[in-house]
Amino acid sequence: MLHAEIEISSFLKARRAALDPADLGLPDGAGRRRVRGLRREEVAQLAGISVDYYTRIEQGRAQAISDSVLEAIARALRLSGGEVTYLRNVAAPRRRPADACGQGPVGRTVRPEVRQLLDAMDTTVPAMVIGRGLDILAFNTLGGRVSFDLEELAPDRRNSALLVFLHPQARALHPDWEAKAVEVVGNLRADSGRHPDDARICEVVNELLARSAEFRRIWETQSVRECLRGTKRILHPEVGELEVTFESFRLSTDEDQSLVTYTAPRGSQTERRLRELAETGERRTAEAAA
Repeated sequence: MLHAEIEISSFLKARRAALDPADLGLPDGAGRRRVRGLRREEVAQLAGISVDYYTRIEQGRAQAISDSVLEAIARALRLSGGEVTYLRNVAAPRRRPADACGQGPVGRTVRPEVRQLLDAMDTTVPAMVIGRGLDILAFNTLGGRVSFDLEELAPDRRNSALLVFLHPQARALHPDWEAKAVEVVGNLRADSGRHPDDARICEVVNELLARSAEFRRIWETQSVRECLRGTKRILHPEVGELEVTFESFRLSTDEDQSLVTYTAPRGSQTERRLRELAETGERRTAEAAA
């Protein structure tokens, strides 16, 4: 389970451990300290709050933490924008019944209009809809074949994090696997901050903690870097190397879902290879229907 009090404790400890006291002009550098980073009392001093109050916050025992206190802690710990958002999410308890671990899935139904949009891009743009816990809820033909063969997977295994860390072909498909793994963990942690007790996120994180030492290593860094756009290389077994740009668009009426697209410059080798991949997909579909 990913209870908010556990998350805020681990996150704040990791963030203060990541800071060098010397960079903040504090006495007694790292060489004279028993542990790395800042002490609790130093964070409290920098944030302008009492040591007791900061301790209760870090231990997940403080209630109704004000925005001004969270902002002060964020400044003291030099948090990035994504880290500030994550801190706010896990510090403000939101116990909606549908979010409780063990209860039914939330936001897993993809609207017909969104599926229609996926179909409209079917032979030109690989696209998919990502839900809570990085589940792949829907995809068009190209989206289902641009890396992993999603049609061949059971629905509960169509999950970006499970695929990257547990699929036997993940490293072969992603030559920049370490960067991809860090990106996935950053996105998953950001999602867990928004919904710390969501059943599916609990399930995915707990399975990966149990089965992947690489996931545990990256997860324990407490990195929160939600990546919504960028480029990636994929070594596709049928058409060769693809270098695509990905964009993630939050669906306005389905806040827990994002439309993710993959594109390549017009006239590029990757665009030609995506066309080839679409053509082989159409042939397969026609053969299966014959």
